[in-house]
Order: sequence, then C-alpha cells, then structure tokens
Amino acid sequence: MNAMTRVSVLLLTAIAAFGQAIHRPQPVAPRDFAVMAWGGSPSDPEQLRWMKEAGLNISGFCRAGDLDQVSAAGLTCFVSDKRANGYDWEKLPPEAELRANVTELVGQVGKHPAVLGFHLRDEPPASWMPGLGRVAALLREALPGAWPYVNLFPYRVSPERLGTPSYDAYVRLLVDVIKQPFLSYDNYSLVGGQMLDYFFTNLEIIRRLSQETKTPFWNCILANAHFNYMEPSDATFNLQVYSTLAYGGRGIQYFTYFTPQIGNYRLGAIDHFGNKTATWDLLRRINLQIHALAPTLTQLRSTGVYHYPDPPEQGRHLRESRLVRSVEMTQRYVRPPVAGRFLIGEFEDAQGRPYLMIVNKHLDQSFQFAIQLKQEGGKLRRISPYSGREEAFGREMDWLGPGAGILFRLE
Repeated sequence: MNAMTRVSVLLLTAIAAFGQAIHRPQPVAPRDFAVMAWGGSPSDPEQLRWMKEAGLNISGFCRAGDLDQVSAAGLTCFVSDKRANGYDWEKLPPEAELRANVTELVGQVGKHPAVLGFHLRDEPPASWMPGLGRVAALLREALPGAWPYVNLFPYRVSPERLGTPSYDAYVRLLVDVIKQPFLSYDNYSLVGGQMLDYFFTNLEIIRRLSQETKTPFWNCILANAHFNYMEPSDATFNLQVYSTLAYGGRGIQYFTYFTPQIGNYRLGAIDHFGNKTATWDLLRRINLQIHALAPTLTQLRSTGVYHYPDPPEQGRHLRESRLVRSVEMTQRYVRPPVAGRFLIGEFEDAQGRPYLMIVNKHLDQSFQFAIQLKQEGGKLRRISPYSGREEAFGREMDWLGPGAGILFRLE
C-alpha cells in the first residue's frame, strides 16, 4: 500500500467514524415539554405522520372527529369546537346552555388519549377573560386534567388594547381567572437580519411572572416569513428556541407549520399546496435537539439570565452572573473580528448542582468561545444536543453557530 492509498484509507476511516454517531432521541411527552404546531390540525394521515416525523408532539387545534387520526400518528391536540370556543366572550349564553354544550362535547371526546385540552382563544383582551374563565371551569369540571388553551398578546401591545393598566396584570389573568396551567404568548421580532431586543424583554417578563406564579411558560415563535419578518433558517430557529430554553421555557409553538394562504406568507414547513418546504427540515433539526435536551432541562430550575455586552430592557448584565466571570469569543480568518453578543442562562437541579446555557445572539456569525468560571477549578460537562448524554467538554465543541446554544453542567 503506497503513501497516497494509506492517507485515503485513514481519511475514509475517520469519515466513517464520524458517520456512526446517529442519534434518535426519545420523544418528550407534551405535558413535560410542548413542541406544538400553532394552527389547525390536519385530518390527512400522511400530514399527521409528517408532523410526528418533524418532532412535534402537539398537532395544533383539532376537530373532535379527527382524534383517532391524531392518536394514530402518535400526537396530541387541543380540540377546537364551537361548543368550547364559539361564543361572544363578553355576553355568554345562559349557564344551562353552556353546561349542555360542554357536556355534549366532553361526551363526544371522552378520555381520548389524543385530547390534551380545548382551544379557547388567541390573543384575547382582558374584558374576555371572565367569559373564558367560566368556560374553562366548566370544561375542567367535566373533564378533569384537560387543559384550556389561551395564547396571550406580546408585551408591546398598548394597555388600551390589552384592557389592563399593565402587561403584568394582563398575564396574571391567565393564571388567576382562566387557571391555565401554563403561560402562553407570542412575540415575533426577527427583522432586518437581527433579533430585536423586544424578543428578550418579553422573555424577561414572562420568566419573572412564571416564577412568581409558579406556572411554566410556552413561547410561540416565528416559523414562516410574512410582512417584513425574516425568512426561516437554522439560525432563526436556533436563536428563538435556545433563548427560550435558556430562560427556562417548557414549550415551543411554531407560528405556523402550515403556510397561511393570505398576504405574503411563505416558507412554513408545509407550503400552500401541501408539500414540504426546506423549513420542514429546519424544524425537524431543532426539534430533535429539543427532544435530546428536554430530559435534562425539565429537571432544572432557572436561577438567572445574563446578557453581554448590552442587556435588553429589564435584562441583567453578565457581571451579575453567579457562575460566569467572563466569556471570550473569537473568530478565525476575520479582520477585524466581529464582537461577540451572547446570553447565559443559569440553572440548578434538585441536588443544587449548577448548569448553564450559552446562546450566540448573532444570526450570521459563528464564534469560538472560552468560558471563565467564578468557581476556582470548576469544569464544564457538555450535554449533547444530539444524544442528550453528558460528556467531557473538549475537541471542537467550543464553537457556537449562528443563534446556537450549548447546555453545560458545572463540576
């Protein structure tokens, strides 16, 4: 064997070794971590199978007659039915009529395994909350364990439109009046090649209220292009998902999986003709990472989130971190180098062991990084976003792609 042949054999052996590490994370249950398509759930078995293959565990808002198909695909859904949501929320019908509607609906869906709960309303003003709360209570009474689903406005909406003096008061209505066991909201801020700070400020507010009310939160993120929002990419999904995880989120919802047939909506995971787009692969890629990390993340409690160099409104600077002294972010072959922008989410498990997640806030730049810990002699153990297993931190793991994040345990 000559030298050239030996080099070729070694190269092919190395490539083959890399190719052996194929991971299939176990799907996380929707009540532990929601991975949801926001919008109407399909009836077509093939479309439902594609949703499962894309890593979703909630197909969206389904018809009562489609529960068997949803269950057969290994998914759950929120039942959307006029007997649950077809009301003028400020002028509800008489109690007897409401009870009859709810009894009839629950009698139809029973304890079907696909039923996660009932879809009530998206982005309601405060004046609708008492009506929503009344129907949610009747549904809960008729089918204990089923969740109401109401999704909230982002914080930038005016107090006049919210109907409350503050966004805090508006969010608290979801817990106090509707008694929803999770906070759900949306905020789309991907504009002009960057993530606007509005996205992080909303995370700051929701995380704080989540902790104050002891209610986990789900984030509804941008998964298509419309208006002047950016087109989806690995980077846009990375930044939205990993930032939510770093803030302690327990659910990701995608607006939208199916591309709406209006305006300039485009590049949802499924196009206007029912075909997969390139976004479908992006969605599957980030969802598999969620499923790999969820078993660890769901055992952690968020203890702080810190930004560098500039925190968003209501955010905190890295200098306040309990775990991290500094982070050096560098690039190769770039003159002059681009300055790093990142956030650090900090956590602890039930034994008090510390964890942290670093997220690259750039949507178009990769960085090599070095984390300086405040604990002398502290070491980082990486949680693989592919296998979910804890492993030694080394080799070329010290790079962050655009928008990407890495979870570590400190020892």
